[in-house]
Amino acid sequence: MMQLAAYAVRPDNGRGRRHEEPAAYPRTEYQRDRDRIIHSSAFRRLEYKTQVFVNHEGDLYRTRLTHSLEVAQIARTLARALGLNEDLCEAISLAHDLGHTPFGHAGQDALNGCMKPWGGFEHNAQSLRVVDVLEDKYAGFAGLNLTFETREGILKHCSAARARTLGDIGERFLKRQQPSLEAQLANLADEIAYHNHDMDDGVRAGLLTLPQLRAVPLFAHHHDEVMARYSQLTPRQERHETIRRIINTLVVDLNAHSRARLDAAGPESLDAVREHGEPLIAFSPEICAQTQAMRQFLHANLYRHPQVHRVMSKAQRVVRELFEAFIADPRLLPASDFATVEAAEAAEGPSGRARCVADYIAGMTDRYALDEHERLFDLRRLR
Repeated sequence: MMQLAAYAVRPDNGRGRRHEEPAAYPRTEYQRDRDRIIHSSAFRRLEYKTQVFVNHEGDLYRTRLTHSLEVAQIARTLARALGLNEDLCEAISLAHDLGHTPFGHAGQDALNGCMKPWGGFEHNAQSLRVVDVLEDKYAGFAGLNLTFETREGILKHCSAARARTLGDIGERFLKRQQPSLEAQLANLADEIAYHNHDMDDGVRAGLLTLPQLRAVPLFAHHHDEVMARYSQLTPRQERHETIRRIINTLVVDLNAHSRARLDAAGPESLDAVREHGEPLIAFSPEICAQTQAMRQFLHANLYRHPQVHRVMSKAQRVVRELFEAFIADPRLLPASDFATVEAAEAAEGPSGRARCVADYIAGMTDRYALDEHERLFDLRRLR
């Protein structure tokens, strides 16, 4: 194992698990977290959950699963370069989307609207709920009993009101502390991954073109470099050679600028990282401006593309109608889920019923949500 920096998360400065367990030798605690995440039901379902394109639209587009793997690869590379805990970065990266709804952000927006009377819905908080409560595999505890540091990295943002309900994991939001460097790094690895693979998938789907992407300065710069170096490229090679250079530029910049910030701040411990007034893992101001331009371009030209909007509008209707049906009559749920709803409603009232229905819908894959909607609303299907 490589030597970890003084400010990295190590076994001797971690806060452990909510339920104490024997050591996992020869695995580290964070390797054990990673393994539990990979073997979870929620992780397997990511294969059939939308990133931008609905899962059945094509076999080559990214899903939440392939996205999570790409985030983990980027995070591990940077963690090693910065002397951080690779295993922790990997665990956070693999778990960060476990609570995502079917149909990507469109599904989340629809479910959030449905849950407004009961505190709303946010996939980041739902990811923590999945690993803390909803995974049901172990005799001694609910959830996966992950370490504090992995759970902290999963919860990237949180309102003060919600933080007060989360115990130790919500403290940093109330005290305005920073998370570990590993959590900060996984967050930005997520940003690197989704911006670049969304450009790739957008071109692959015919919704974006390479000339159109040249409106993004970072893309135009590297596209010029590729075209000057190579002749007679296929469109796929042209796209890939450009995007791989963008990813490399972002990774190199994040490593260099974070290293400079760490050297300037000089944190000598994990506690010093937490007490620092702002994140120490960051892009340079120049690259921040370039990634902002990329983000704005994708929002205007891909995420709001008429074709994407039409599909996601239908997807939102599916989520809303499923929620309304299950709230009105929980007996439409599978027997085990109906029993869970009954118990939650007895303990918490209507909010318990709503939260359990949201859990059930959030756990659906794209195709399962479509099948459930057809089963409930297509009169030709009586079973």
